[in-house]
Amino acid sequence: MIVFRDPAEVPRDFGPSVVAIGKFDGVHTGHRAVIDRARVDAAAAGARVVAVTFDRNPLAVLRPDLCPESLVGPEQKLRLLAEAGVDATLMLTFDETLAALPARAFVEHVLVGALAVRLVMVGSDFRFGRGGSGDPEFLRALGSELGFDVEVVDDVRAADAGRRVSSTWVRELLADGAVENAARVLGRPHAVRAEVVHGLKRGRALGYPTANLAADLEGFVPADGVYAGWLVDHGARGGADGLRSSIRYPAAISVGTNPTFDDVPVRQVEAYVLDETDLDLYGHVVDVQFVARIRGMQAFDGIDPLIAQMGQDVADVRAALG
Repeated sequence: MIVFRDPAEVPRDFGPSVVAIGKFDGVHTGHRAVIDRARVDAAAAGARVVAVTFDRNPLAVLRPDLCPESLVGPEQKLRLLAEAGVDATLMLTFDETLAALPARAFVEHVLVGALAVRLVMVGSDFRFGRGGSGDPEFLRALGSELGFDVEVVDDVRAADAGRRVSSTWVRELLADGAVENAARVLGRPHAVRAEVVHGLKRGRALGYPTANLAADLEGFVPADGVYAGWLVDHGARGGADGLRSSIRYPAAISVGTNPTFDDVPVRQVEAYVLDETDLDLYGHVVDVQFVARIRGMQAFDGIDPLIAQMGQDVADVRAALG
């Protein structure tokens, strides 16, 4: 997948394109349904599929008091869009300048001028341009004038829940620790991504050495507790970072502040790779994928009960991962 950070980076002969516009937070099953439809339309038209998205939630600039925590970070989003089959992503920096751009100027400069768009796909609640003045009907009017079509995509709804698939729903599930249900809405296990850093090394002393994730990780951290999941090692930061070079390990994952010792001031994510005691992951970029919640976080009365519970946790993780 080609990544552009500014319309000026798009080659003059890049188009034609079929464009899907949105925040794509989480790149969940609803987003991928839109991308799948765009791929069909693009194939019929001999065009490329382009996702136009933003490096942050626009509310982070427009209404930071109302801005929810993102499900994925920018690099996670790019990887997920690539896996969904997008040919190119234009990831715009959402700042005061972009927020002030009139709706017509956005269409003329970005969609028509840079991407030579033939079809634009948006949701019914899509708004764009200064003050949110642009909507799908305004976009259709511009399309008639400037030579592109507009398709307003219906919401994807979960048949068993009767609810619209949305990033908000995924956040609610993760905040409750319901990672299995979140995975069904996302279409894959939820993950956080970060560099492995040195911690207190307490896990090593207890016989369960953990990979501690840096505090500036990407991705929404689910509720405190112990989880079964996978650690995907992408190698040293700055090194090769492709799917073929990645190694996946089964892992027991802890999220929280370690209440037994009460000396961890902020929530942290750490993962014990099953049966690995000498694995050196320091400085490596990893994804930690959450498959099932084993239990909530709790404080133990001493080291021995904690070690006994950790042994039980590992057994439960093995069972959960099959």
